[in-house]
Amino acid sequence: MAHSKGIYLLPNILTTAGLLAGFFSIITATRAVYQGESLFETAAVAILVSGLFDGLDGRVARLTNTQSEFGAQYDSLSDVVAFGVAPAVLVFSWSLSALGKLGWVAAFIYVAGTALRLARFNIQREVVDSNYFVGLACPAAAYFLAAAVWTLVDSNIQGETVALVMVVLTAVCGLLMVSSVLYPSFKNSDLKARVPLLSIMAAALIFAFVSLDPPRVLFLLTGCYVLSGPVLWLKDRLEVKQDAQEKE
Repeated sequence: MAHSKGIYLLPNILTTAGLLAGFFSIITATRAVYQGESLFETAAVAILVSGLFDGLDGRVARLTNTQSEFGAQYDSLSDVVAFGVAPAVLVFSWSLSALGKLGWVAAFIYVAGTALRLARFNIQREVVDSNYFVGLACPAAAYFLAAAVWTLVDSNIQGETVALVMVVLTAVCGLLMVSSVLYPSFKNSDLKARVPLLSIMAAALIFAFVSLDPPRVLFLLTGCYVLSGPVLWLKDRLEVKQDAQEKE
């Protein structure tokens, strides 16, 4: 059986751009330790930019019918760097280093959670409901931590003063990624479908809302998404328990 030589250009260039943004975040976060707090904001924004490219590469591949197994594997390897290593280095450099061993252990839990989450996703992507993610998606976890750092730095809060809070948030994000908690994926939205004019107006209002205070609005939105999984999980468990009690 003949195999085609070469790869699809457009989606893999977008993946490479996301990888570059993640790598840039790592370099910038390590420089920020010696060159100033403002670089932590730059490192956080670089992770958010990487997330934009990550969202584009898959959609472009589907719209142009250029999906490939190579692209899927390359995307996962890029995600380990951009959404695993980069956020962990950012949070550790800014805050967790103040806690010594506890700090790097929490950062490692996050990195390991990212790698395990992606490995599980790769082997389950053909058998799970595409409407949901099993466990917190890596980009969402990375966005949450990056937005948290961006917000706190913008508020002139020193990393060591909130180190205990950040160590908990980092470790919890790592554990949520490998959990069985379901999160909505928003994957099945049809970008080619006709929508009411009000939908475009709603999108414009959302962009305007974010532009008012990007770090805090993004922190609020990503925080709500991170919490939505455990809240829905708890709600389902309470309903199951209530149904069982009514049947007794």
